[in-house]
Amino acid sequence: MMAEDHRRTLHLAADDAALAQAALLLRAGQQVAVPTETVYGLAADATCDDAVAGIYAAKGRPSFNPLIVHVADIADVAAFAALSGESLALAQAFWPGPLTLVLPLRADAPISKLVTAGLETVAVRLPAHPVARALIKAAGVPLAMPSANPSGRISPTAAQHVLDGLAGRIAAVVDGGPSGVGVESTIVVAGRGDAIVLRAGGVTPDEIAAVLGYAPLRPDLSDEARPNAPGQLLSHYAPKGHVRLNATTAAAGEVMLGFGDVVGDLTLSARGDLREAAANLFACFHRLDAMGAMAIAVAPIPDTGLGLAINDRLRRAAAPR
Repeated sequence: MMAEDHRRTLHLAADDAALAQAALLLRAGQQVAVPTETVYGLAADATCDDAVAGIYAAKGRPSFNPLIVHVADIADVAAFAALSGESLALAQAFWPGPLTLVLPLRADAPISKLVTAGLETVAVRLPAHPVARALIKAAGVPLAMPSANPSGRISPTAAQHVLDGLAGRIAAVVDGGPSGVGVESTIVVAGRGDAIVLRAGGVTPDEIAAVLGYAPLRPDLSDEARPNAPGQLLSHYAPKGHVRLNATTAAAGEVMLGFGDVVGDLTLSARGDLREAAANLFACFHRLDAMGAMAIAVAPIPDTGLGLAINDRLRRAAAPR
């Protein structure tokens, strides 16, 4: 069933009965929002063209923008992608967790070409959230899962955020409470003695360097016209209001989003904690939308550690639309 045919989006608890119901919906080719440790994802059977098309339809997502395939166990990857060398080392270090690896796609892979946007690679993640992993196992198929929000808008870190953006467009949302990390996974392509961070996220470059023995290249915005991994469109993760970065005070008519010593109407972290700021970022954006804020000033965020991921999302939120 395509997303526009849904009359009602079910709001399910994260118990065994609800997960069994959600798995039935996924096996039937429908779309279900799922909690992960990063943000809520919009899941569908990654092996079914119609199911994956329903993700693009529900989100209004450009079909040239590839999706991440989520698995329940590292052994599941072998069915559709080659995991070896530096990529295997990173998987063993950070899976389950907020790291996505771009891997060579096997020629006989059962993954829908809509997932890979026609590329010869596939982005793969093993999430740490127990509800996400339980649902993948119950569905019995790898799940394509971008963030569960209208394309280009604020990523959801709570079930209500999903309903605010996609109610009536998807079959169900499984409510697993707030996401802990709060920003999407780090996306890395690694091999032959180098690694490139395509999207900053929940695993920092320093953590990657500690595993590989060398520093990965910094995040690359790549070619917006044809992304080679998810999350690379220049204008992305945006609230409704215009965003001004690196502000220490609000101008007339602006709502201030503070951090550390910069006091705001809302704050990412009053104590200047980057982990807390990452967890609060999208929730603050949703609150700003609810307030009707049309001009937003954001305090400076250190560009280190998780600050790399936070600043990546802020720059995309502030980009011309």
